[in-house]
Amino acid sequence: MRLNWHSCRRFSVAALEWRTYVRAIRHAAHKCVVVLVCLLFTQGPANAAKLGVAEATSITVRSVADSTTFEVVISEGVPAEIFTLASPYRVIIDLPDVAFTLPVGTGQRGDGLVKDFRYGLFAEGKGRIVVDTTGPVAIQSAGMTQVAGGIVLKIVLAPTDAATFGAGSGATRQSAASSVATDAKATPDASATGKAVRPGKPIIVIDPGHGGIDPGATSGGAITEKSIVLAVAQHLRAALAQSGRYDVRMTRSTDVFVSLDKRLKISADHGADLFISLHADSIEERNAAENIRGATIYTLSERASDEQARKMADKENASDLIAGLEAGGGPAVDQVKNILIDLLKRETSNFSADFSNVLAMRLGKTITMSRDPQRSAAFKVLKQPHAPSVLIELGYMSNSKDQEQMTTPVWQKQVATSIAAAVQTYFGKRTAEHP
Repeated sequence: MRLNWHSCRRFSVAALEWRTYVRAIRHAAHKCVVVLVCLLFTQGPANAAKLGVAEATSITVRSVADSTTFEVVISEGVPAEIFTLASPYRVIIDLPDVAFTLPVGTGQRGDGLVKDFRYGLFAEGKGRIVVDTTGPVAIQSAGMTQVAGGIVLKIVLAPTDAATFGAGSGATRQSAASSVATDAKATPDASATGKAVRPGKPIIVIDPGHGGIDPGATSGGAITEKSIVLAVAQHLRAALAQSGRYDVRMTRSTDVFVSLDKRLKISADHGADLFISLHADSIEERNAAENIRGATIYTLSERASDEQARKMADKENASDLIAGLEAGGGPAVDQVKNILIDLLKRETSNFSADFSNVLAMRLGKTITMSRDPQRSAAFKVLKQPHAPSVLIELGYMSNSKDQEQMTTPVWQKQVATSIAAAVQTYFGKRTAEHP
């Protein structure tokens, strides 16, 4: 069935039988709506009970003439929500309660209108596929059919023009992750700004970067930044918890995506006394990859310390776009709050610099550091007026020696132990200064 939408780029589709049955519902005044594809079972509650354990087992992309077909094989039918976003052009496929069990290396296999794609957990119980397209596209048709291996979700894309595409059918969607951005930054707790160590255990928030649908930097094989930093974060949590001196929280403890705004909110909600974000670097210049390695510690600065730091911040700040969130932030805070936040930033920036110095000394005794191990840039995740914060790039995924070390549990534990020792030194100094 061929659907030509022109003025309405977003529609609803329901597959009501085992055979694909596509029905388009146009909203009044041709307002945009989301494509919703559902396969409803007719074989009783036993099948319904299996929902929630569905597996996506393969993805196929093929191009014929001007159109490109994107197919996902799922073990059983689930609702599928499909929408588009611009800047850059993307097609988003949300699959609740779906686990991805695709062969290692699946992804980055574009064809025709599809540049590449990625998949993973967007939130607990919510799988997501993000398809990067070569330009503006229209969802020509969408539906589900039963095959021997389960259910095939088939989406046919056709080229369209930028004016017709606009901002995409998902541009008006307000995600919870986006809506908390202003609250997390505009209402700092003055008692948590770092003037003195507060009574009770200091609260440490560990932030393993990326996760779920956002793998972060990758190696030539199946090794991903998100898995390395999560492993180090778990070792660090164990080391800090073992000391009994800290209240340790994590922005994520599983392979799930967490938006940058939500990471900020978690830190603010817990009243963090220190925020440690863990990442692994990568460079695109293959010729220089083997010559650049080592860990780097970043602190917040609106003006980057150098061009490499600026590029690194831009890359890390694009995490939400990679996961299929729309661009843009919440409304600006008023001038008085901006002044307050600026003052708090100056105060916490001094403590961030103190911790960076201690951390560089400790890590330098354990692992290889980069040529310029302490840098600064405008990392969004470090914009925390309530807490000193650092972002640690543990090494370079693009360097074979760094990559080999970072995947070793012994190395991961050594790094975590060094960071924990730096935390102890930092708070010991703070306590001595503010008894």
